[in-house]
This record gives sequence, C-alpha cells and structure tokens, in this order.
Amino acid sequence: MNTIKETRDWFANSITIKLLIIGFIILMLLIPAQMIKNLITERENLRESVEEDIFSKWGNSQTIAGPILSIPYYWYSKDDKETIRHVNVVHFLPDELVIAGEVGTEVRYRGIYEAIVYQARLNIRGTISHPDFSTLKIPEKDILWDEAFFSLGIPDMRGIKSGASATINGKQVVIQPGLQNPGMLQSGIRTAFPLEYEIPSTGYPFEIQMNLNGSESLNFIPAGKTTHVTLRSEWSDPSFNGAFLPESRSITPEGFSAEWNILDLNRNYPQQWIGSDYGFDGSEFGVNFLLPVDQYQKTYRSVKYAIMFLSLTFLIFLFVEILGGIRIHPVQYLLVGLALLIFYVLLLSLSEQISLNLAYLFSSLAIIIMISSYARAIFKNWKQTWITASCLVVLYAFLFTVLQLQDFALLLGSTGLFLALGITMYLSRNINWYSSFLRKSENTNP
Repeated sequence: MNTIKETRDWFANSITIKLLIIGFIILMLLIPAQMIKNLITERENLRESVEEDIFSKWGNSQTIAGPILSIPYYWYSKDDKETIRHVNVVHFLPDELVIAGEVGTEVRYRGIYEAIVYQARLNIRGTISHPDFSTLKIPEKDILWDEAFFSLGIPDMRGIKSGASATINGKQVVIQPGLQNPGMLQSGIRTAFPLEYEIPSTGYPFEIQMNLNGSESLNFIPAGKTTHVTLRSEWSDPSFNGAFLPESRSITPEGFSAEWNILDLNRNYPQQWIGSDYGFDGSEFGVNFLLPVDQYQKTYRSVKYAIMFLSLTFLIFLFVEILGGIRIHPVQYLLVGLALLIFYVLLLSLSEQISLNLAYLFSSLAIIIMISSYARAIFKNWKQTWITASCLVVLYAFLFTVLQLQDFALLLGSTGLFLALGITMYLSRNINWYSSFLRKSENTNP
C-alpha cells in the first residue's frame, strides 16, 4: 500500500509529469487553433464572394486592347482533286496610341462588406498606317480590302455605359458589339472600315470615346508602336501593376495621376501578324482599385503565434507553481489556453466591424483582464498576478508589432523568441528539476 501511495504522490508532484501534461494540453489546443484558421479563411472567402457578386452586377476588371485593324485575305491549299480556298486575317496595330482616362470611384456596401467599383471616361486616339502586305508575301488580288474592320477588346461588355462613339479617318462610324475574329480577343466592339488600295499620305487617324464601368483593376495593352497612357482619379490608394510601371505618378489624399510611355520594343509581339500567331498575354499594365482590407491576413498571421503564446503563458504559470509552491490543476491550464484562443476569435469578429488596431486593443485587453483575474483567484497573491499580467501585456504588444511589420516581421519574431528562451533559461537556472512541487530544492531563487 505504501508503494502505491508513494507512486501516486510522485505522479501528482513530479515536475516532469506536469511538463508532459502541459505539453499534451498545448498539442490538444492546436486543434481549435487550426479550426480558427479555417474560420478566418471561410470569412475571407465569404468577403471575396460578396465582392465578386457586386463586381458581376456592375462590371468586372477591364483590359482595353487595341484598337486593331484587321483585313481578311484568301490563301490556298491543294489536295488530290482540287484547290481549296481559305480565309485568314492579317492584324495591324497603330503607329501611335494615346489613351487619356478620368476614373471615378465608388464604394458599394452589402452587409458588413464593401467593394470598390469605378467608371472610367476614356479617350482613345491615334494613327494607324495603311497596311503593308509586301513583307507578308500575300498577292494583291487575294486581299479583301472592302472587308477590313477595326476591333477594340473589352473583357466585360456589361461595363459599357452611355454608348461609345468612334471617328476613323475623319468619319463617324457605327460601333457594333462582338468581334469578327474572336480568336485573338475574347470580347469587344468592332466597326467595319472598308479600305482602298491607294495609300493615304497621313495614315488613318482614329478617336474613340466611351464610358466604361469596372472593378478591381483597369488595364491596357500597349498596342501602339508608341503607347502613351495617362490616368487620373480621386482614389487615394492605387496599386500599379502589370508588365510596366508608370514613368511618373503622383499620389495624394485627393487622388492620383499616372503616366505610362511604352515602345513596341518593350513587348513581345510585332506591329502586324497573321491569324493567331501572336497574342497580348503578359503585356497588360494598369492600376488596381482595391480596398486595403488586410484584417484577415493579419489575423491569420497572428494565429501562427498561438503555440508561442500558449507555451510562454503556461511557462509563467509553471514558474509560479515551482517557485511559489502553488498547485495549479491541468484543467486550469486548459481554461487559460482556451482564453488565449478566444482572443483570435474576438480579433476576427471585431475587425469586421471596426478598424483592426482597435479590434486588437479591445481583444487583447479583454483576454489580459480575464486571465489576470483568473490568475488572482488561483495565486492568491497580487505580486504574482501583476507579473502575469505584465508578461501578457508584453506578449500582446510584441505580437502587435510583428503584425504591423512586413519586411522585418521574421527578424523581429525570431529575435523575440530568442530573448524569450534566454530569459526562461536565466530564470530557471537554479531550479532543481528533480524536486517535487511540495518539496522544493534548496536553491530556487533565480
């Protein structure tokens, strides 16, 4: 009986067993931590689906491609019995392309979510030379000059508002929806422009004016031998993207202006080609109109530090047990761990209603007060309670600082972990780990 009692007492008072139990509790708490990560992803996906629904009704991301002059021609193949005639198309790009845009933005709301949409007033003008077929070795008799047409690529035709007007070679032309050669451009507008073989001295000047609704981004294809694009908007948080950045830009609280100048040598397709030999992929550039919503990413990043918070907080309670001779039940460790995890749920829910910084302040204060009050009830000692509360304040301040950083987050995080381990080693240097909680060693003061 004495042996059983001694074994039971050893099991109840062993520091090693307590460490194993704490480690097991931490591993078990990683399961709800992963569930919180899934919840964050679910909420982010819900926000994105709401944005996509708003965008689909107003107009999706727009990429202006062209205009392009296309001229059909005949080519021939032979089989055993006869000669077969086929039709293909030669595409010609402008010598000069100038696009000026005024972009008005608007924030649309649905429930707790919001999305940014825009209406762009675009003026597209330039000059395209008379087509030269000499380098293509296409006989003059096979060129269908009277079937030539202009095309302008627009991904989401629902975004065209108030119609569109076009003038080519000084003549007002009728714009029609749809493309005659959809292989190169998926959707857009076109106009017939029959040509004569006679070569004009000045080429064909053109001008297109249109109002275009869109969302997320407004992009352009550098279709000209020289392409010049200027954009102005009252949106104060643009993100320039694509293959080319602006040569000059100005961003103020009142809005932004940007200017691009691109040469044909900067892209990977020529001024003219046959059929679908080339495409515009990878050459688009423009600006994103996205709300700076990062609470989901920052909340998700914060959950990655859950194991550190659990370990360090449990370590504080363990030190109080060892150095103060206070027994803390595993269930109490579990409750403290659950409180630490509730912080992330509070942060997620509050950040959807208020700013992330305020959400972090309220959530961290709530958890610090809860755990400190619980620690006071366990420790029965104000000094140990204030030490615990101070450590929690330092931990949450450290996490907040890491979340605000981008380039130095890893450096600060690794440095913080190094310091935490160093402090732990220093404070525990004189602890006799072979002693029990009820039978402390002779040297327990750090």
